[in-house]
Amino acid sequence: MDGKVVFIGGGPGDPELITIKAYKVIANADTIIYTGSLVNREVLSCARDDAEIYNSASMNLSEIMGVMEEKTGQGKLVARVHTGDPSIYGAIGEQIEYLKKMDIDHEIIPGVSSLFAAAAALESELTLPEVSQTVIITRPEGRTPKPRSESIASLAQHQATMCIFLGVQMIDKVVEELEEHYPTETPVAVVQRASWDDEKIVQGTLEDIVKKVRGSGIEKTAIIVVGKVLDTSEIKPSKLYNGHFTHEYRKGKGD
Repeated sequence: MDGKVVFIGGGPGDPELITIKAYKVIANADTIIYTGSLVNREVLSCARDDAEIYNSASMNLSEIMGVMEEKTGQGKLVARVHTGDPSIYGAIGEQIEYLKKMDIDHEIIPGVSSLFAAAAALESELTLPEVSQTVIITRPEGRTPKPRSESIASLAQHQATMCIFLGVQMIDKVVEELEEHYPTETPVAVVQRASWDDEKIVQGTLEDIVKKVRGSGIEKTAIIVVGKVLDTSEIKPSKLYNGHFTHEYRKGKGD
């Protein structure tokens, strides 16, 4: 019998923020490889007592794929648990390409991104009517290069809601690029370890967020959210629930 690898979105931190489907796979897996530097270990609390568990934080790609190939060759179910949703900065592309070349069966189960946990913590709608209907997900350039056209300064031209991963450690540089197009009074929020018990939120504007973040001690595992959607005075009623708005399921008053 052939084995299988299932990539799982382990969620942002709260162990209850994984899907039922993901829970079932973890509970039945023979082997679990999880991103120990980011995934809450409690997400694996439902694992079988005899499950083999590997922390990929101390493994390179060759070692990870070696385990997958060996275990699936023995007909075993391998749960590859990534943080948040594996499609966002999850490095699954290279793993899936290897599995395809080796003709190893695999599947992806989506998860709750830390981006959405951060939005929930901020009690914010990222797409407010007449304020912003676009969400840009990006990161600053670090050791991983990115196209010049995708620089934060270039993306800031849209003045849309921007959610920046992996950038809090260089927030001064991030803010400098944002200020090329966003007004200095633009609201900014930084959420560290969204949904964890020790979640931390720092809010301000482009003008003062660097000082506030440095004073908070936040240095990693945080998302930067930028945009007017964070200003509650900007909220305008949507058409969807307007009593005078007619759509497929409801006739508006006066129509």
